[in-house]
Amino acid sequence: MNDLDELDNPGAWDSGPEQALSPVTADPAATEKPAGRGPSATRRGAADPVKVLMHRHRELCERAVDPLEIAAGLEAHGLTDRTAARFRHRDVFSLAEEMFARVSRDGDGPRPATPDAPRVRAGRVLLTLLPGTLCAAAMTATHLTHGRSRLLAAVAGTLAVALALRAAARRGPLSPSDRATPRRTATWVCWLLAYSLLGDGLLRSAVAGGPDGLPTGTADGPWPLTAAPVLALTLACAPAAWTAHLFTARARRKLEASRGLEDFAAAVRPLLLGTFALFLGALTALLTLCTAVLDEPAAYAEVLTLGALLFLARLLTTHGFTHAPAVVLAATAGVQTATLASVFASRLPGCGFLATPAETLVTTWGVGSVPTLACGAAALILLIHATHKLTRASAHAPRGHAP
Repeated sequence: MNDLDELDNPGAWDSGPEQALSPVTADPAATEKPAGRGPSATRRGAADPVKVLMHRHRELCERAVDPLEIAAGLEAHGLTDRTAARFRHRDVFSLAEEMFARVSRDGDGPRPATPDAPRVRAGRVLLTLLPGTLCAAAMTATHLTHGRSRLLAAVAGTLAVALALRAAARRGPLSPSDRATPRRTATWVCWLLAYSLLGDGLLRSAVAGGPDGLPTGTADGPWPLTAAPVLALTLACAPAAWTAHLFTARARRKLEASRGLEDFAAAVRPLLLGTFALFLGALTALLTLCTAVLDEPAAYAEVLTLGALLFLARLLTTHGFTHAPAVVLAATAGVQTATLASVFASRLPGCGFLATPAETLVTTWGVGSVPTLACGAAALILLIHATHKLTRASAHAPRGHAP
């Protein structure tokens, strides 16, 4: 907004009566009137504020393929509908249309064609199915083997699922189009998934004085596993990609139909919440199926809060907002780690009080209360953040064809 402060004095450049400007002139010849024969002459003078704004955002105007991209870029730089009134326009969209039209007339070459909406490619869709497929295969192999063979199958399956998740995050439909996913984010995602597989069993054993051995890959061992949550979450990669694509496509349509930033935000907010609810419904169905097949108790609260957290983090990352998801995921993983560490640290002389919070939660609400509270609070924070960031036009600016 600092770049616009010097343009806040309309009396310095406006010598005629105030009147609304047309966003795009229907007749190109009407924009080439001689000096002194109309209000457009004043607009095209040396003190033309729109021309000054175009100069300040020259790179944005030159690379824009349609007015929507200019509008999103201006909004990202802090220009609002109220600020657009300084340039005799009712909103940012109208101002962007004039800037785009003037670049199109005054540019040296033809404007590039507006890109089509990104299409879903078969290879990218298959990447979303790969983590769940490999996870199901790994769990089948683990249940059919014993001893050292089971350990090898578990290690190989874990590595395969981790690589599949990485490939889906980097090259699948949920991959960011303009920047790489921070590696630390992938680390925290793997930790949260690992906790859903091993964390509850370890916490239960630790509170009871164990564990007495390493995990055996079964639910009745000294360190029991809960496989249904991980299987449901990996299978949910496909509905997550589909719902995210649906949100992006619908938001783009609303961007094209909106005539103001506030109107666009009001239209996209229920779309975002509906997409979020649709994903949770799909995850609930997958969890119900997985628990029935694996004959495990359904930890709906724990899995749904973790799934909501991962989905919102990925949705924000896909649209270029990577900082908040990384921080929130790291904080969630830190809370879970600290809870486990406090139970083991309480075994040191004079440190028994450290386990009191964890033991209270486990005794009152069960071992699933720790990840449920941690992931639920984190998901709520990201949902509030998403309703602010993903309802902005700049979050849906055209970025060309999908890679």
